[in-house]
Amino acid sequence: MRRLFPVTDVTDATTAPASDGVPGAPGTEAVAREWGLDELAEAYAYPPGAAGPEGPEPWLRANMVSTLDGAAQHDGRSQPISSAADMRIFGTLRGLADVVIVGAETVRQEGYRPARAREDFAARRAAAGQGPAPAIAVVSASLDLDFSLPLFTSPLLPTLLLTGAAAAPDRIAAAEKAGARVVIAGDGMGVEPARAVRALAGLGLRRLLTEGGPRLLGQLVAAGVLDELCLTVSPMLTVGDAQRIAGGPSVAVPSRFELTSLLEEDGFLFSRYRRT
Repeated sequence: MRRLFPVTDVTDATTAPASDGVPGAPGTEAVAREWGLDELAEAYAYPPGAAGPEGPEPWLRANMVSTLDGAAQHDGRSQPISSAADMRIFGTLRGLADVVIVGAETVRQEGYRPARAREDFAARRAAAGQGPAPAIAVVSASLDLDFSLPLFTSPLLPTLLLTGAAAAPDRIAAAEKAGARVVIAGDGMGVEPARAVRALAGLGLRRLLTEGGPRLLGQLVAAGVLDELCLTVSPMLTVGDAQRIAGGPSVAVPSRFELTSLLEEDGFLFSRYRRT
């Protein structure tokens, strides 16, 4: 892993010499090394946030991957365009989050399972006042989900279902019978993104992470509630008609984000952008 941005005038300590000698010295070739957990956790730490009357303000980040030609998936899944380093960052972002927000279609397509407790994150999460693993919050207007899946039957924390007040009562009852916690975040059938963020923060879940899919991310962007985008650029070309990382109607004025960090490993670029 190499840090490409921010740029400093100090030799990048994230590389090691290929042979005996000083990194960057004549006759040596610096090679990237795999970052440890502490380095990744520091690189992706949530901002402290503004202290409000009930604690820090919620911070919503998204984690997505895209090919060079803009595809967010291949054959309907993101795994084929990912990498080992991307999965390490995926695990780090989950390890830092209070809750992972995901769309119902992504749950169906990706075969979502409950977030697991990781021993190497246990001390860090305990010090931050977090549980052993993040909760999973599924956004669904219809609640048309298979409640026999492990996501609902065997999570460490009850899976949350974000839906609208007009959701079918029988589906709400089925979800609650399966052990899920239904959270109303909209007056109609759908979920209002800003209301969903407030509802999760009201449950004490303020470090928010969404993993999409594209439709959900598009809704969050359009609503102006996305604070940060962690985007992996995969050095692949897929062609085809795969979705982009965000879908839906275009916004009236494009949202402007600023680059805060850029890492690289094996040709994959790992960027962080924050809303300006």
